Amino acid sequence: MAFSTSPIRPRMLIDGELVEASDGKTFSVYNPATREVSGEVPEATADDTNRAVAAAKAAFPAWSALGPAKRAVYLKKLAALIREHRDEIAKLDAVAMGMPVSTHFFAESAAGQYDHYAEAWPHIQGQASVNTPGHVTMTLRQPFGVVALIIPWNVPVHFFASKSAPALITGNTIVLKTSEKAPLAVARIAKLVKEAGFPPGVFNVLSGHGIPSGQILSRHMDVRALSFTGSSRTGKLIQEEAARTNLKKVILELGGKSPAIIFDDANLEKAVAQTRWSMQFNSGQVCMANSRIYVQSTIAEKFVEQFKVSYSSSVKSGNPLDKETNHGPQADELQYKHVLSYINSAKDSGATLALGGSGNLETSNGYFIEPTIFLNTPEEAKITKEEVFGPVVIINTFETEKEAIAKANDTEFGLYASVFTKDISRAMRVVQALESGYVGINTTSPNTAYDLPFGGYKGSGQGREGALCSMDNFLEVKSVIMALEEE
Repeated sequence: MAFSTSPIRPRMLIDGELVEASDGKTFSVYNPATREVSGEVPEATADDTNRAVAAAKAAFPAWSALGPAKRAVYLKKLAALIREHRDEIAKLDAVAMGMPVSTHFFAESAAGQYDHYAEAWPHIQGQASVNTPGHVTMTLRQPFGVVALIIPWNVPVHFFASKSAPALITGNTIVLKTSEKAPLAVARIAKLVKEAGFPPGVFNVLSGHGIPSGQILSRHMDVRALSFTGSSRTGKLIQEEAARTNLKKVILELGGKSPAIIFDDANLEKAVAQTRWSMQFNSGQVCMANSRIYVQSTIAEKFVEQFKVSYSSSVKSGNPLDKETNHGPQADELQYKHVLSYINSAKDSGATLALGGSGNLETSNGYFIEPTIFLNTPEEAKITKEEVFGPVVIINTFETEKEAIAKANDTEFGLYASVFTKDISRAMRVVQALESGYVGINTTSPNTAYDLPFGGYKGSGQGREGALCSMDNFLEVKSVIMALEEE
């Protein structure tokens, strides 16, 4: 596992120029597989953030007047450039937050996002009506102006594209802030934004921590809409800042504690394979990972044995730059310690450790955590209620459909849920009862449909994102009534 790279020194994109922080300060990004420095990244100052917003505001009139067909040309150019550099982008995520290149398909999917929205602009439509006697009425769909986008560290390339593409094609100008944990790949894409020829100020990219840049964007009076994906705690802070200032529109996709319910008539082999992959993908660092599995008691022993074998045998930990690796480290030391604290709390709660349960820092020199399974975990335990964001799953049992639904819903999260059964009537009863924004039947996360809205119930957020609805997030609706002269 001995590998290293020279530290990368990316720049921010402000007003069409690649720049350092105005005070010259940087922060270090460490390769979580080796703990070596992989990058020295600009820490955006308050002045940098305000300058980016001012640039976006100045660029808005011309960009919004350009027309979506002409705006689409820039998105198409960026898509082509991202595809051209997809291998480099995957390697940068590997050395920044540990995602194995073997499972990194996000450059290709990001390019697909830009291509999709470059062609989706004809759906920006208002309505017209003659239902009001003596009048013609209509609605217009118009951009907000300056939009702030704050993306997470676990799949940064995906969110870079899925938020910026619909905001741009609808005529907004943007200031996008990356996460301090994974800024390298998106900083490379920022260079491609400049290469694609976007007019200065239209597309600004900042790097840094939540304070000061994220906080300033949340409270900035010239930012009219903000889209954030990340933790529930940060989402609440953003909402508070927006409420205290200009009541900007806020779209939030937050955490999850996703349940999977396995009934005794389910295809057991399929249920095991899919729920295991949900936990293994990205080392469990996925908001919709099915970290709570509820299995009907009559098949629980068989399910657990198959799950243990599948989980332990399918994982190949190691250098995330190695194409044979499919299980990377946790993103950084903080996440490593965070996950271990939940493992220790589960042990203290009386849960039965069935697999794993420790980290491999001493032997690997990286922030690797073993795939971990707990059985018989108390429903009131901390690990049952809170998001772990690591390769740690609890498997509990239930007797009846009613009990399964009650346990699945006993959480403040509601992002994704799944049910495995061959009984379609039961599946639909459970789907309707589950308090979740997304539900899979005989499938589970990270499987989603491109054309479905994605978002959560309860503490998992507000608003929806997706190929058919993300543009709506960045368009205001204006109602117009016009009186007709009588003959």
